[in-house]
Amino acid sequence: MHRSLAIGSLAAALLSGTALNASAAEYFDRIASFPITANLPNDADKKGETVAEIISASEDGNLLVYTDSPRKSLGFIDITDPAAPKPGGLLALGGEPTSVKVVGGTAFVAVNTSESFTNPSGKLVLVDLASRKIASECQLPGQPDSVAANAGVLAIAIENERDEKVNDGALPQLPAGALVIGSLKGNTIECSALKTVAMTGLADVAGDDPEPEYVDVNGEGKIVATMQENNYIVVVDGKTGKVETHFSAGQTDLKNIDTKKDGKIDLSGSMSGVVREPDGVHWIDSTRFATANEGDWKGGSRGFTIFNKDGSVSYESGASLEHEVVALGHYPEARNKKGVELEGIEAARFGQDNLIFVGSERASVVGVYRDTGAAPELVQVLPTGVGPEGLIAIPSRNLFVATSETPLHVEGGVAPHVMIYQRAERAVPAYPTIRSAKNDQGLPIAWGALSGIVADKSQAGKLYAITDSAYGAAPRILTIDATRKPALITAETLVTRNGQAAEKLDLEGVALSSDGGFWLASEGNVPKGVRNLLVKVDAKGAIQEEISLPAALEEGAKNYGVEGVTVTGSGADEIVWLAVQREWADDAKNSVKLLAYKPSDKSWGAVRYPLDMTEEGWVGLSEITAVGERVIIIERDNQIAEKAKIKKLYSVSLSDMKPVALGGELPLVKKTLLRDLLPDLKAAKGYVLDKVESFAIDAAGDAYIVTDNDGVSGSSGETQFIKLGKL
Repeated sequence: MHRSLAIGSLAAALLSGTALNASAAEYFDRIASFPITANLPNDADKKGETVAEIISASEDGNLLVYTDSPRKSLGFIDITDPAAPKPGGLLALGGEPTSVKVVGGTAFVAVNTSESFTNPSGKLVLVDLASRKIASECQLPGQPDSVAANAGVLAIAIENERDEKVNDGALPQLPAGALVIGSLKGNTIECSALKTVAMTGLADVAGDDPEPEYVDVNGEGKIVATMQENNYIVVVDGKTGKVETHFSAGQTDLKNIDTKKDGKIDLSGSMSGVVREPDGVHWIDSTRFATANEGDWKGGSRGFTIFNKDGSVSYESGASLEHEVVALGHYPEARNKKGVELEGIEAARFGQDNLIFVGSERASVVGVYRDTGAAPELVQVLPTGVGPEGLIAIPSRNLFVATSETPLHVEGGVAPHVMIYQRAERAVPAYPTIRSAKNDQGLPIAWGALSGIVADKSQAGKLYAITDSAYGAAPRILTIDATRKPALITAETLVTRNGQAAEKLDLEGVALSSDGGFWLASEGNVPKGVRNLLVKVDAKGAIQEEISLPAALEEGAKNYGVEGVTVTGSGADEIVWLAVQREWADDAKNSVKLLAYKPSDKSWGAVRYPLDMTEEGWVGLSEITAVGERVIIIERDNQIAEKAKIKKLYSVSLSDMKPVALGGELPLVKKTLLRDLLPDLKAAKGYVLDKVESFAIDAAGDAYIVTDNDGVSGSSGETQFIKLGKL
């Protein structure tokens, strides 16, 4: 299956560098990424759980404060120089912080002190930012989940959340939640003056058990509160406590979505009557607010909604942002029940633009929209750390900040990061570096987990990429136009076996064959009975031959097999080379095989390749590419972010690549460092991605590298497609 593709309007504007209108030439670019493990004490366990959840900023925009629930602390980050954030340490709060809002010189922190779901309690902690000490505390009538302030009004959502293990999380589960309001006196508040506003008897769903989730206050002191599980929204006068309006958040119909967890992204599904169940909410102006419809219980409408204050819907995004996420390779196929799960939302005025920021918890992106008064315009999408939740705009400094709350560092992955973006005039934003166009059905070509690339021999900037086992039900060869900025996936070719999608392949390498087709390397997992394969396909993706490695060779194979493929020579002298990622049982330490298959007589041989040594994790090969009189190899460790040390290109002369028959002593090749890739990977101003998987040099002599996002599983979904130029 080969499809020609078209480009959507936003994509076309970004790809051409043409602004959507006069002010669209201003974009956010990421300028810094701060690992919150840097805020831990020197003697703390760096693998101990720590997160950055909700975030606020000082009035001058120089200090960030965030909630760290596992540490029961408030964290501080100095962004006087936003491009070089500095750790400000942690302040213990005596409970689990759930939200924070800075007013003047005080941080108002909602803290959960509950003994159980049935005996909830909490407190409001006032932190003096100058001394970074607790100034005072107010007891709250339950478990708080969100705090907001504006126009002299303070609002706290008392959720008294449900226990998801009881009755499958169904409501009601008393005690009921409520709203607490108070009048600010400068930077402080009188505890005795706090007022509880009952929310019972309003919602259609479990009206006797309201669970206020998120609150926001507009410039007139009006409070909007979402009740996610109740699928309800309430507007309250923050000065009197009077409920002014209340209404169901409603439902929506979805089409062209992926509804099955089946190893492929198929946008042919639909869902009807999906309840919105909003989480985050933010006023856009005095009469409209936007909700991020996460759908934590029965919902999952995958979008965001702009409501008028009277409850009527001004705009519904439906699956539109999710489609953009698919085009950017960030779609979480394993989360098809609720898709991208929009959770956080922010709004602020930058220059002449009213902007809306919508965070996707599962896709790890933030969509930036321009408010038009009608349908908002998608301006760009920002990559974040894994699991963004807290969003804060700082217009006075042209900054935007996003937290992440997924502590993958506990198991050796990446820590939560606070990422900082700055808005300025640019031809195009730095991200994305690669995206897809639309197919003939008007839908984005789905992609992710790019695990190998190869360049067309004659057309400069034309590349082919393959997807790995993350999409094992639909392995594909993608065509890339790298002359675009960002690079554009323009077509897809399904790899087929007997006319059907060739399932159970883990494609890790691709090379051109002399007859116009491709050689593909499929990584095996021998302990699980999956063979390493060299696969020959024609130009239409149909498998012509599946070649297994010699049985004696695979006896020592482990669950890390062939990772790259390339071709040298021609005719009877043609050799197809396969790079094995790591040592097998019969390999010397820090030595791996480069396997050589000769199609003319179907013989196998090999050479040995010496690996760099590392103090942590492992080092292996990700790619092999023949270029002129040498092969170029990606050698990398499995470390991420600040732990990443080895991400390199090495070259080996073809004169050294003289394979001998298997079973004897294999010659050891000599390698020469060609390029340290760490500076290239750091240039994106995020954390260093662990899997730089692919390398190619095009017909014009320009080199490219690509990272693999694992199909967004345990990853932020970010893919870096980097043009290195002439080497």
